[in-house]
Amino acid sequence: MLNKRFLAPAALVLILLRAFSVSACTNFLVTKGASKTGSVMITYAVDAHVIYGELYYTPAGKFIPGSMLDIYDWDSGRFLGKIAQVPETYSVVGNMNEHQLSIGETTFGGRPECTDPNGIVDYGSLIYITLQRASTAREAIKTMAELVAEYGYASSGESISIADKNEAWIFEIMAKDSSDKGAVWVARRIPDGYVSAHANQARIRTFPLANGKTSISSKDLDKIFNKKIETVYAEDVISFARGKGWFDGDDKDFSFVNAYAPVNFGSLRFCEARVWSFFNRVAPSLQIPSDYAGGNVHADPMPLWIKPDHKLTNHDMMMAMRDHYEGTPFDMTKDIGAGPYKLPYRFRPLTWEVDGQTYFNERATATQQTGWSFISEMRSWLPDPIGGIHWFGVDDAASTVYVPMYCGIRKAPWPYAVGNGSFNEFTWDAAFWVFNWVSNYAYLRYSEMIEDIHVVQSELEGQFLADTDGVDKAAMVLYNQSPRLAHEYLTEYSCKVSDQTIKRWRKLGEQLIFRYLDGNKKDELNKVRHPGYPKAWYREIAKQTGDHLKMQDGGH
Repeated sequence: MLNKRFLAPAALVLILLRAFSVSACTNFLVTKGASKTGSVMITYAVDAHVIYGELYYTPAGKFIPGSMLDIYDWDSGRFLGKIAQVPETYSVVGNMNEHQLSIGETTFGGRPECTDPNGIVDYGSLIYITLQRASTAREAIKTMAELVAEYGYASSGESISIADKNEAWIFEIMAKDSSDKGAVWVARRIPDGYVSAHANQARIRTFPLANGKTSISSKDLDKIFNKKIETVYAEDVISFARGKGWFDGDDKDFSFVNAYAPVNFGSLRFCEARVWSFFNRVAPSLQIPSDYAGGNVHADPMPLWIKPDHKLTNHDMMMAMRDHYEGTPFDMTKDIGAGPYKLPYRFRPLTWEVDGQTYFNERATATQQTGWSFISEMRSWLPDPIGGIHWFGVDDAASTVYVPMYCGIRKAPWPYAVGNGSFNEFTWDAAFWVFNWVSNYAYLRYSEMIEDIHVVQSELEGQFLADTDGVDKAAMVLYNQSPRLAHEYLTEYSCKVSDQTIKRWRKLGEQLIFRYLDGNKKDELNKVRHPGYPKAWYREIAKQTGDHLKMQDGGH
């Protein structure tokens, strides 16, 4: 649990002291022109086996000159050092601040040589400090670049999604080493009308070199606010790789991926496959081949961004986060590992050995070890407190409920709040444990129970989505009277729907235990039925056991 001393407003460590490793995540990015409503959206699933799903909330703050901020590594909780605090910070709800700026990440690791033991700012600190200090995506990029240049970067390679109410960017960063403080990085704006994605493998390859018109290097970082600039990169991103012997061609041919995070079978099959599945879902007309995502390092790489076949909604993005490769060559329900009830999960380890041969499990977007995930929706036509919705869910994205957390709320609703339970403390009041109770029970008879889950999931999310317009309008009326009234209304609303969700999900769990007791299944009249296993599973048992289980008198 968090040490209570970290609850002081001046301490960012409320959300930085996390003793787990977030090394397997997924992000999708949607620009205004690719969104049905004209919103900008990013998604983020935080996947680790020891992470507790909770909604961080940090209030805005004001600090006296000379104040310092303690920095703790987000993964290990190790104290890294102190940095200068700024005079004023913004409030942050989850991974979205009060100005509708939202940031997510996936770790790609990259070159093991690129580590700086003296760095102070790790990737988690980089994200949450930036959310407290920046109001736009461009300002966020500038803030990140300046932080790692001044204090050093204490993590391995990261792909970071940065989006505000107008733009979405992908920012990829890699530490240098102990002899060279700072980091190498490249940031690219996703063209309007396009979508992008990353999932634990660096994705930026070649990029336009500095020309002062659409691309600049870090030596001209102040020019990033020119809306014509679409690419920004560290001045030494190429020369550093050249000095290490990782690149020896012309500058125009430099690839960030090839230099700092070369692909291999695992990074393609476990990581790029999730990107391919998202692209295939939103733009099937492109018929992007699956061989690269399937592990063929010699196949043509996927583009950094694509144009979807149709404009996407927030609900589309919720469903994208629930992907298990259904209907693709990587479909996890088709082999014997899925069991009789077509379970689209494979419990760890990710790779395993039998008779001297190494095998692997697929790694889909929706996974059992997700701590929390979100769809951030930024809407430019509304005032910031109302325009930003952080659709937040805990546990497995396939069986969670995305609850609307407006970025103007003034506290985290209790079922999702920091301090309500922990990874080592079960409580029926915490959304994380209630959702895990339901999902883990459902894994026993997944193909049947997931249908019951979907009914309630659709009931709740459908209500929240349908109510959004009315909530927005009510908040606007109050906002025009006093912004404070709007903040209070939105806080009350997010708390109300959070309580409603946890209450309904507990009831769902009770219904599942009642209906599926002892391997049976009650029908609509609560009459006990004995459905047995699916025919295909019985055939597999017969095949495996031969005559061992065969009735000898004809079956009577």
